[in-house]
Amino acid sequence: METQKIAEHISTWLKNYANKAGVKGFVVGVSGGIDSAVTSTLCASTGLPTVCVEMPIYQHPDQVSRAQEHITQLKARFTNVTDERVDLTESFNVFKSTVPTTKNEAVLNLTLANTRARLRMTTLYYIAGLHSSLVAGTGNKVEDFGVGFYTKYGDGGVDVSPIADLVKSEVFALGVYLKVPAAIQNAAPTDGLFGDSRTDEDQLGASYDELEWAMKQQDAGKEATDFTDREKEVFTIYTKLNTANQHKMEPIPVCEIPDDWR
Repeated sequence: METQKIAEHISTWLKNYANKAGVKGFVVGVSGGIDSAVTSTLCASTGLPTVCVEMPIYQHPDQVSRAQEHITQLKARFTNVTDERVDLTESFNVFKSTVPTTKNEAVLNLTLANTRARLRMTTLYYIAGLHSSLVAGTGNKVEDFGVGFYTKYGDGGVDVSPIADLVKSEVFALGVYLKVPAAIQNAAPTDGLFGDSRTDEDQLGASYDELEWAMKQQDAGKEATDFTDREKEVFTIYTKLNTANQHKMEPIPVCEIPDDWR
């Protein structure tokens, strides 16, 4: 993998897109994970104003410390980087106290997790509006186009997706080249939407390396019957999620009206 060429290509693409759109720079939500660290560094490397936004909601302390370490390092390396910290915990609590609820705890917890992501999206667009900037997405290829592991109109609500053509292992490789803090490079990936230490692998049932493998197998036309044991299990997990989350990856369905009815 030619990390330098890829990093420079993405940085140039971002700068050209922003200039063509007539905006000043970028706003990135920084979570303490590798995807947001790589994305914010790539945005910073354009030389355009880049605002890193931390948005805790009952966040696990490890995620907070990693995010702060990254932001501090990035500001020291790039003079065009600034940061904002918006604690959304109170807003989240007010929201919870206002809306209807359910006794189904699993449904409630997942719905509230998605609500966290949507509150953060709203915050990012508010800050982007203040700075006349674009919201840069932090989703990678496996998340965005493989298993659909993101919240529709939450972390999926962005203006540009600079790393969405890179699988997770490639994002990690870029992280090394871009000198992302070691604490982030070594941390287990997590979406941080539940306020605890659960990882993406805990939620998905497979690691990103396994899901990348399954994605390649599906692209090659393989089926579950071609595998046994753990490979079959992983492939089944991948295809099930890929099918269930197509509604996130496809354009919004439009009910078309026959012309002769108009």
